[in-house]
Amino acid sequence: MAEQADARVPVLMYHAVAADPNDATRALSVTPEAFAEQLAAIADRGLTPLGTAELAAAWRSGRPLPRRPVLITFDDGYEGVHRHALPALAKHGFPATLFVSTGWLRGPYETGGAPDTMLDWDQVRELAATGVEIGGHSHTHPQLDQLGEERLRFELIHCKEIVSDQLGTVPASFAYPYGYSDRRVRRAVRETGYAQALAVGNGLARRAQGPYALRRVTVRRRTGPEEFARLIEGRAITRTFAGDRALTKGYAVLRRTRQARGRVLGAGA
Repeated sequence: MAEQADARVPVLMYHAVAADPNDATRALSVTPEAFAEQLAAIADRGLTPLGTAELAAAWRSGRPLPRRPVLITFDDGYEGVHRHALPALAKHGFPATLFVSTGWLRGPYETGGAPDTMLDWDQVRELAATGVEIGGHSHTHPQLDQLGEERLRFELIHCKEIVSDQLGTVPASFAYPYGYSDRRVRRAVRETGYAQALAVGNGLARRAQGPYALRRVTVRRRTGPEEFARLIEGRAITRTFAGDRALTKGYAVLRRTRQARGRVLGAGA
């Protein structure tokens, strides 16, 4: 049981899988060739991919994890997940989780603002039919911790209702847009009925983080084979993302200042 509690699991965070993405998504995209090579590396090393709900349920119940677990997750809902990632996942029989921003997907709930070509609901249903877990990622992809209570609840509930209506199953997992959350957001996610939620953090996931703050590591266009090997083996994670952490801390100070200023202005209104 101690080994179960102390397990550190790499949760890979992907966005677009595209040969020629636009400027808005390029840095956080991977080429189809790179994605195929990364899945091959996971298979060659004998890792066991899991779904998000599967990992969280194991940690919640205390059931043992499979040998060398790893999670493959996608944020937002880019069309290349269906076009390029799905065939590669199917080749290896790997599960994955796709977190969708429902207002960005093509179809009846589209609100505009999507940064690149997105999935439509037929494609999402096909992904779900092949075993890809579909989770929530808000409706319009805002910074949830910057929202008032009414808008926050709308983003969470509307996303959940749309996914449930379109797929016939209630999403169990959630991923915070931009990775941002605070205690209030996490409480709202739990009260909306999501059983677990993923952040970013660029660290390995651990049971001690709790089911609503599980960390992920970012896979991007500049992630080469050696760096990817370190990610899935859980080596040198802190050094790999040292620059990201410095930027994140600086931006967190700015965000807290903006929040405090907003509260002061609100109190004076």
